[in-house]
Amino acid sequence: MTLLPLLVWIILGIALRFGNLALKSPWTDEFATMVFSLGNSYNLVPLNQVISLDNLLEPLKPNAVAVPSALLHHLLNEDHHPPLYFLLAHWWTQLFPPVGDYVSLWAMRSLPAFLGVLSIPGVYGLSWLAFRSRLVAQLTAAIMAVSPYGIFLAQEARHYTLGILWVIASLSCLVVALQHLHHKKPLPLSVTLGWIVVNSLGMATHYFFSLTLCAEAIALAGFWILRKSQTSPSQWWRIGSVAAGTFVGSIVWFPVWQASRDPEMIQWVMSSDRNIWTILNPIFQSLAAWITMLFLLPVEVSTKLVSITSGVVMLLFFIWLVPILYRGIKTQLRQSDHRLATGILGGFVLGAIALFFGITYFIGVDLTRGARYNFVYFPAVIVLVGAVLALSWQEE
Repeated sequence: MTLLPLLVWIILGIALRFGNLALKSPWTDEFATMVFSLGNSYNLVPLNQVISLDNLLEPLKPNAVAVPSALLHHLLNEDHHPPLYFLLAHWWTQLFPPVGDYVSLWAMRSLPAFLGVLSIPGVYGLSWLAFRSRLVAQLTAAIMAVSPYGIFLAQEARHYTLGILWVIASLSCLVVALQHLHHKKPLPLSVTLGWIVVNSLGMATHYFFSLTLCAEAIALAGFWILRKSQTSPSQWWRIGSVAAGTFVGSIVWFPVWQASRDPEMIQWVMSSDRNIWTILNPIFQSLAAWITMLFLLPVEVSTKLVSITSGVVMLLFFIWLVPILYRGIKTQLRQSDHRLATGILGGFVLGAIALFFGITYFIGVDLTRGARYNFVYFPAVIVLVGAVLALSWQEE
């Protein structure tokens, strides 16, 4: 009976993610995902000559003879992403018939939508591990089910929802690890090995998963600084083995990334000019991404008045909400049974945000321009908001 509300949130999440799934036209990156997932190549399209529509869409035709090795060859030579999601999408789309001569857009988007639904019980489990509270877990699952940001990512034929699942799994391992350190217990070997595997799979899904790993390292460093007098070096050796195993599982992709990286592909996030807008834009872009994690009013409409009004209302609501979240987190930090989980996840989120702004302002690569990149810490934000709402619920 206690899992019945979770089932409701899952059903709601299915409806919101699969409803009108193929209604929106695909954009450039979705086309690339579809082409490479089919095992095709853009080289099928002739260049420097007049071509027909059929020639242009040739890469979107299912390839009955394509094998995973061909997919890997085309992906690693023509794109700059690791292959795990593309391999999964390749096998997934074989379950669905094509639409005429071309791959089904619904089929391509249904895999991210399905993975997005899995994130609902995923954050439920993470919340339960962190706070041992069914109320926190249920509220977190409910927020994930209706999160506009989560729905947005789930309705694109891209790899971000798979990345979110790896973030949830890795954070679960982090929470368990720090709970064991807190209680002066050795980290179980199963968690150690599982954490390494999850981190390696995360890196095989998206290179920006490295930001998740760095933010986890920041959270671990903060725990060590605050508790170093209460823990012995011997308790940390399995954490060190996780770091070493993750490094090995990640470094294998460095030569691939080095060989496939194209400076032209990241020009849109480069910020070489130094003016007031390069300082302010990342702040506003981050605010927009944070707001949509929780709520969204119609801002992409033809009527400017509706768009501007919606934007102002969302901003005002966010300004009203921030002090409530701040007070709630402070209260959670004062409660002995929730202090550890709040500190871990709060430190992780702050570490991730600091990395985004550090890379943006000091390296000149404006990661805040890509709202999708916030997937690296999105689940932790949802869990923290769920914990604060649970506290308010209990107080009332």
